[in-house]
Amino acid sequence: MRSIASCYSEHAIKVSDSYCSGPSNQAYLSPNLAPSTPNTVTCIYKVKISSQKNLLITLTWCNNLMGQGLTINVSESLSSPSKFVSNSHQLRKNKGSKTFKSCNSEIEVFWDVSNAQYMNGPEPSTRFSVIVLVDSELCLLLGDMNEEVRQKKIQSEQQPAPKFSLVSRSEYFIGSTVYSTKAQFCDTGLAHDILIKCSGEEEGWRNPVLSVCIDQKKIFQVKRLRWNFRGNQIIFLDGLLVDVMWDLHDFLFKQTSGRAVFMFRTRNGLDSRLWLDEKSSSSLEQREKEKAEFSLLICACKSPD
Repeated sequence: MRSIASCYSEHAIKVSDSYCSGPSNQAYLSPNLAPSTPNTVTCIYKVKISSQKNLLITLTWCNNLMGQGLTINVSESLSSPSKFVSNSHQLRKNKGSKTFKSCNSEIEVFWDVSNAQYMNGPEPSTRFSVIVLVDSELCLLLGDMNEEVRQKKIQSEQQPAPKFSLVSRSEYFIGSTVYSTKAQFCDTGLAHDILIKCSGEEEGWRNPVLSVCIDQKKIFQVKRLRWNFRGNQIIFLDGLLVDVMWDLHDFLFKQTSGRAVFMFRTRNGLDSRLWLDEKSSSSLEQREKEKAEFSLLICACKSPD
């Protein structure tokens, strides 16, 4: 019997490697529409320490009046916004270390963004490092400038390389109607260029249109957004089913405070099944839970308020 996932994939929009890398027959972005730059990027990493406990490490990169800022939060689960803020720690300097308690563990953070280079937004792309230890165990290692700390912390204590995965990425934009980012939906997949454009056609904003492009190819388009302001579409990318969802109600119908929300979310095997055999359900469920899902959230506000 064919799996439900294979049935879904037949009707999903397929984004193959050859399709993405080939030249486009039509421009996917007008030259006079430049993508806006995110002012805040939040990344959530799932790590498993030697005690088999799972932790979520959240890094938030933002632009502020003093320049780039970095905030870290360590938790066992996603908490409420008020609790999340109270447990967050700001890393104010360009280079340094910080120690704090969280989840009944001692957290050590080493970071260096003093010579970091930025391409698009507040998150550095090269020449930076962020290292997180939980009870002296290396859990997160980011960047390309961490060799000195790697030598001190790994070789001296003979620690194995950390096991972590990016499970969520959120980007926040202000103004504009064109949003550009890059995302990798699984560890073995490619990093894809994603562009979302929300604009009018011949009749301008009387009949706005939503266009989603991946790797310079238009994947799908939604017309008559004033009627279709919420919706979803399934795409097949890197062997995965990915749900693309959008909510443009406030953005279209509120004059100043409206926001648009877009989400790309991968499905695990359990999401694609309608039933399970009793004998294999428990073991399969455990394997699927261990697989890291990924979601990309893009939130665009008309104004900073």
